[in-house]
Amino acid sequence: MHTVVESELELNLVLSPEHSVPVPARLSYRADDPFAVHVAFHVGSEAPVNWTFARDLLVEGVFRPSGHGDVRIWPTKVEGRSVVCLALSSPDGSALVEAPAGPIGAWLEHTFDAVAPGTEAGRLGLDDGLVALLSATSRDESPDSGS
Repeated sequence: MHTVVESELELNLVLSPEHSVPVPARLSYRADDPFAVHVAFHVGSEAPVNWTFARDLLVEGVFRPSGHGDVRIWPTKVEGRSVVCLALSSPDGSALVEAPAGPIGAWLEHTFDAVAPGTEAGRLGLDDGLVALLSATSRDESPDSGS
């Protein structure tokens, strides 16, 4: 059984320094994809706008600026509230989103309960796959495998 950790949050899409609009979003984390977090922004279109990036990037971004390129994350205060800013960029456009720091931190804690930091690679079954591959290769190369 694979654990899924989800949370519905209202984020703010920053349109200008003086104006932002609320955007409902769903944060998702799956134990079978342990390095990634998924965010679905519900922006009023038929399908949500989906972003996937490293959980470690979000964890670091809660405390200090992290990332470069398409996803940059940093903590700040807006009108006395602690927020986490996500700057997202793609060929289709860019967006600056503010997320409430408390709920983001609480959601991350739940993802740590599902898969502890540092144990992600063990969840992928790479060792089992490698053992199976190597044992199959060694059987194929054994002197008794031919006629």
